[in-house]
Formats: sequence, C-alpha cells, structure tokens
Amino acid sequence: MSILKLFQMVFCVCLSIFIFGQQRKIISSPNNTVSVRVSVANNGEATYEVFYKDKIIIEPSSLGFSLNKPKITLQKFEVIAVDSSVFDETWKPVWGEVSSIRNHYKQLKIRLKDKNKAENLLNIIFRVFDDGVGFRYEFPKESAGQPNALKHLIVKDELTTFNLAGNHKAFWIPGDYDTNEYLYNTTKLSEIDALKAANKETDIALKSVIGVNTVQTPLMLKTSTGIYLNIHEAALINYPAMNLTLDKATFTFTSHLVPDAVGNKAYLQAPFQTPWRTIIISDKATDILASKTILNLNEPSKITDVSWIKPQKFIGMWWEMHVGKSNWFKEGNKHGANTENVKTYIDFAAKHGFDGVLVEGWNEGWEDWFGNWKENVFDFVTPYSDYNIDELTEYAKQRGVRIIMHHETSGSATNYERHFDKAYQFMQNHNMNTVKTGYVGKIIPRGEHHDSQWMVNHYQRVAEKAAEYKMMVEAHEPVHPTGLHRTFPNWLANEAARGNEFNNAPNLGLVPEHETILPFTRLMGGPMDYTPGFFHFQLNQYDASRKTRVKTTLAKQLALYVTMYSPLQMAGDFPENFNKHLDAFQFIKDVPVDWDDTKVLEAEPADYITIARKQKGKPNWFLGAITDENNRKTSISLDFLEDNATYEATIYQDADGADWQTAPELYKIEKKTVTNKSILTLKLAKGGGCAISFMKM
Repeated sequence: MSILKLFQMVFCVCLSIFIFGQQRKIISSPNNTVSVRVSVANNGEATYEVFYKDKIIIEPSSLGFSLNKPKITLQKFEVIAVDSSVFDETWKPVWGEVSSIRNHYKQLKIRLKDKNKAENLLNIIFRVFDDGVGFRYEFPKESAGQPNALKHLIVKDELTTFNLAGNHKAFWIPGDYDTNEYLYNTTKLSEIDALKAANKETDIALKSVIGVNTVQTPLMLKTSTGIYLNIHEAALINYPAMNLTLDKATFTFTSHLVPDAVGNKAYLQAPFQTPWRTIIISDKATDILASKTILNLNEPSKITDVSWIKPQKFIGMWWEMHVGKSNWFKEGNKHGANTENVKTYIDFAAKHGFDGVLVEGWNEGWEDWFGNWKENVFDFVTPYSDYNIDELTEYAKQRGVRIIMHHETSGSATNYERHFDKAYQFMQNHNMNTVKTGYVGKIIPRGEHHDSQWMVNHYQRVAEKAAEYKMMVEAHEPVHPTGLHRTFPNWLANEAARGNEFNNAPNLGLVPEHETILPFTRLMGGPMDYTPGFFHFQLNQYDASRKTRVKTTLAKQLALYVTMYSPLQMAGDFPENFNKHLDAFQFIKDVPVDWDDTKVLEAEPADYITIARKQKGKPNWFLGAITDENNRKTSISLDFLEDNATYEATIYQDADGADWQTAPELYKIEKKTVTNKSILTLKLAKGGGCAISFMKM
C-alpha cells in the first residue's frame, strides 16, 4: 500500500502511570527500538529520557521556558491530559535522494498547565521514530475552558536540555550567532573548547563565538559502546536557531537560542509551535546518513504547482575571481563578468549539457560592498557597462542554457526585501529561474544576527517571494538548514558551512577529513551547495605568491558529486582546467542531480563514506567513495544493482602514486562489465576517492 494514514487518538489521563510520586508516560517507536519516557514530578518538574535498544541515551533532561513577557518561568507543571496517536504514510518528495519516504511514528502529546498560574498552558509533543525522536513545544490558543491562555510572549530562554549518558566523542564547531563556516573538531565532550577552536580561525571576519563550551547543531556524537547520535532541529520557522551550551561536569547540553538586537530570543503569538528538537540514533553510522526523520518532521509542500521546480547542474563564473584571474568589480581589464568572458562559460555549458551559468560580479556596487555595511549598495537590476544582459540572455537562450542570477545583499536584508519584486521581475524578463543569494556582512537591520528570529523569517520570505515568480533559490551565509526544503521545494540548497571555496582562503583551507564529517553534521538538515569539481589543485595559476591549494585528489572531487548530496550541483573550476581532463570530466557530465534511491554502503564520521545512488527515472547507478587523510582499501558488493541485469561500470579512481599533497591529479579510468553478484575492490589514496557510473547494458 503506497499511502496509509492511521490515526488512533486516545484521550488518556488514565494512561499516566503513578510511580514513586511521579506521573510517567512511556512511548516507543513502531518497532520498539527507540523509546521515550516523560515524567512530571510532584514538584512539577517535567523531564524526558530517551532509550535505544533499552540502553539509556538521554538521561533525565529538563523541559520548559523562561519568558520576559509575561515575566515568568514555565518549569513547574501539572498534567491536564495525555493524548497518544499513531501515524503512517508514504509521501513523494518533489526531488531528493529517494523517490518515496515513509513517515511512521508514534506520538505523545502532554497537555500541561503552569503549577503557579493555571491559565498558563504549554503542550509538549513527542514523535518517536524507529531511528530517533523529535519533540517540540506548543503554546495553544484560547479555548472556552481556558479563556486566559498566554497570547503574546517574549522568550528569554528555552530551558531544554540534553543530558548525555557519557563523555562521548563529538564532532563539533564553535557556537556562533553569525557564521557556521568553521572546520570541525573531533574531541571528547570534556575537551570541547570553542574559544580556542575559533581563535585558530583567524580570518573569519564575522565570527561571534558564544562561549568556551557552546557548539552548533547539527552535533554528531559517538558513544564508547558504538552508538551514534545526532542532535539538531527540524522545521525552524519564526524562531531563532539553537546552539548548545555544555556543562562538562554532567555532560548536559542546554539550548542556547540566538538573540536579537536587544537580547530577546523570540517574539511569539499563540497558537505557536516551536521547531522540533531532533535526536537521531543508531548503532550503525550508515543509518544516521539514511535517516529521513528531519524531513518527516517538516510540513508538506506549500507550493501546489511544482512542475517548474527542476534540479540542475551548472558552471559558475566565480572561481577565477577567487584565484586572482579576475575581479568581481569593474576595474581596468580584470572585471570577470564581462560579456565576452561570460559567453565562453555559456558555450562550455551548452557543449557539455549543463543547465545554467552562475555569474557573479555582474551588477554595480561590488567596489563598495564589503566592510562598509551600507543600506543600499546593490539594487539587483543595474549591470556594469561591460555586461550586456540583453545580449547574453538571448545568447544563452539560443544555446539552451539559462543564466543563474546572483543577489549578494552585503548583509542588508531590509534593502533586499525592498527590491524583491523588482529583482525577481528582472529575472523573469531575462529568462532566469534560479537565484543564488548571499549575506556576507553585518546584518541590517543593525544588531540582528544571521541566525536570529528576524533573519530566519527573512530567509523564508525569500523562498516564498521567489515562489511567486517561479524562482528557485539557494542561499549562502544563511542559518543552518532544518529540512524546510520539503515545505518549500523551490529552496534547493544552502551553503551554511565551510564549502570548497574556502580552499583559497589563507589559514582557512579545508582538510581531507572535512568531507567525511559534513554529511554527518551540516547535511543532516538539507542539501549543501558545496561546489565540488576542482581539477587544478595548486591555486597559483594567476598569482605566483598564492600558497593555497585544494586538499583532495581529482578522483575525490568526482566522488563528492555522490557523497555530498544536492539537487543543485556546480562544476566548481573553470573551463580551461576542465579541458585538460575531459575524460575525467565525463563523470561530472553523466552524474545526475536527482535520484530514485540511495544506499549508504559504509561510513564512519571523519574517516570514510561510500554511497550508491540510482538515477531518477532510469536504471543507472552512480557510486562515490571518499576517505580522509589516510589511504584506504575497501571491497564493495554491488548487490544494490538490478537482478538479472548487466552494467558497464566506468571507474574513476586514484592512480598508483596519487596523494592529495604530492600528486593530486593522478587518476585512472577503467571499464568493467558487472552484475549485482560482482564485488569491486577500491583503492583510495590519501585524501582520495573513487567515482563509478553503472550504465545498464
């Protein structure tokens, strides 16, 4: 049965069990692997615990709020009622890693009233899946029985805690209000030092580190007994992002919300539901990457007609500015976004079957954009004099390619919102359907942070306004994603982490393990515009003084198209570098950006990942395998291939002697005939990878 919805609502004050002076309710996942125990003590304290295969994962942890309006603390409760239900459906995403997703959980809704003032109501909702838990708070609307329920609230602090059951290994970045573009640290919880880690990141201009013991979500953890857990949030709407502050004495994290300009966290009007707090759990690392719980906790698409939303592959006129070949702004003869130069990118895209060309630096204002944080640097419609937008629109259209718009806001979100309609109409007039937004700079309105409630709402406003004009969006420098691409499927991707562009940043370059951590952290919330596909590794082609380099092999850059999921994939380098390796470039041409199925074959955070994916609507499969700074040999069963079918496997792999430091461009390509009975042995170089296409014969 493709779709099954089963609601079993049981109103059950009687289901609350009185044990040792407490009211307790236990709810388990459909297969009983994960369970949650919620307790309300005689003194009114509400806590929850999480168990995995009968092992405690989250020890008793607090729930509640501190409000500035009204000036109260909601942490002492009485139980009004306990409602339980079961839900089971299968739904089809507009695009994604799989063609259908099962959403199966048991729900527990606990209706509470403030022990000190009965009309202050708060509901807590738990959903328990076979691979984890989501819970959220709900401020209910007034009812006949509760005419004085809270209506308007200002949140001082959310008092949610996560009391971990040990000194786990953690994969983390420093807590920050304005950027998540850090390298990941791997330490025990007791060794977290966010200030020390952040201070090593000397060139991040906008960092606003919260404190020594505060980290960002998604937070990946591994226990000493081999259990993996991931803490994040889902459906972040009209609320600030959550960081986590650690008490090292108890290994307890407390939610730390991003404040606004005057220190408040959120302004709410009942009825209101907070984002879900999510805990994904498994004794297999592969299950963490395969989880769809965060997506399932988001609402279905708000866009009725999705026929215009298309995953795509593109090339960008951007990297040559990063490596010193060109400038974003018009100065002398180094302006990159000039008409003739962009035509070469359009020609390359058309020749190789790409959907679009991203052009950065096309519009007036770049000479004055960084560091000044002015209100109106850009108007989003005025090109430089050497960029003939009308000519390029027609040139691209004739070749079956679209220009992708770039809207850098310089942090002035209010200015961007004032120009929404004019900017998107300009895009429509020039045959564009996709925009890359950017938020480098201090946010205007002044005092707001990139991850505050105001900016969270702004990113949503962009997605909604873009949808009115049938535009697709990807955002750079935004808040971390939380699965909202289910609700707004035109919101294709985000940056929201340290991407491949940082390879050219002095003191901030990526390290080989970075790509083996990101899928367990940043990508838990949604696709990332990581910009893979670099073919030249020592970045001194146009400036001999540059010491920066890409710290992978060429074969790993190919594999990233499979392991770093996105429906919006860029070929990061520029044409002259691709033209030197067109045999390897064939994989980038072939690899899809939309999938019917995904198999996570093996994985270990900070070590290695191997993933196979089936092309949307076709029988072909693609595989990507990557490793960290260590070389690796692995045997992969091809049992995911179709029964009684034969495939031509084209294997793009590190050649003998390949090494990210000494010989990153060494690769070899071989073809084999395989079936689902075949086993392939892959050899990955240090910082290397392997990419394989399986074309059904």
